[in-house]
Amino acid sequence: MNAIGVIPARLGSTRLAQKVLLDICGKPMIQHVWENAKKAKMLDDVIIATDDEKVADVAKRFKAKVVLTSIDHNSGTDRVIEVVNPLDVKVVVNIQGDEPLIHPSMINALVLALLDNPDLVMATLAKKITDENDIHDPNIVKVALDKYDFALYFSRSAIPYNREPKAGFLTQSHYKHIGIYAYTKDFLFTFMNMPQSKLENIEKLEQLRVLENGYKIKVIETKFQTKSVDIEADLDVVKGLLGSEKKS
Repeated sequence: MNAIGVIPARLGSTRLAQKVLLDICGKPMIQHVWENAKKAKMLDDVIIATDDEKVADVAKRFKAKVVLTSIDHNSGTDRVIEVVNPLDVKVVVNIQGDEPLIHPSMINALVLALLDNPDLVMATLAKKITDENDIHDPNIVKVALDKYDFALYFSRSAIPYNREPKAGFLTQSHYKHIGIYAYTKDFLFTFMNMPQSKLENIEKLEQLRVLENGYKIKVIETKFQTKSVDIEADLDVVKGLLGSEKKS
């Protein structure tokens, strides 16, 4: 296979209980993610990776392929690695289970980036920030890019920092990071063997481990807006957006 998508779906979320199973417009959130991922033409398969029978049972009802993983994993990436270990595949896309607005073209762009350039080992997504408040929101991860669209740094802080702030300040250099990742399978196992890094532990951002070990992350700009669901307010926003789509 050229590429597969894996959706880690842990039931025991802390900030919003059992969020992957919460109802959004008549479907559990994980079903919205899976249905959008299935529309990505560059994926040969989509697998839900979960540590809980309850999630597995729900996923099987909407005909998803499910793999039950260990309950001892520290991250979704570890869950992805367990799933892909026995598979013969070139590219693996880690699709967050709390991204019900993910667009298939976002996934396609990541897969194409890695398949078209054998020198790349990892890619992710970003969108230009259009709301100044987002620059200063620590819940929104920002990414700074070099001139070749490789990540220089990821942070919850405002990067780049504007030394001379003005009202309504926005530049073409402020990007929101969208936490969907594509890796070559070989690099995914390289990543697994890297110890957690200093900056990763400070920012609580797993992707910084890659940069600290000297590897590059290609960043693909997307025009599509997404909304990850972390708290109840996020759920309300997503319900409103999906409801608007159905009416239009």
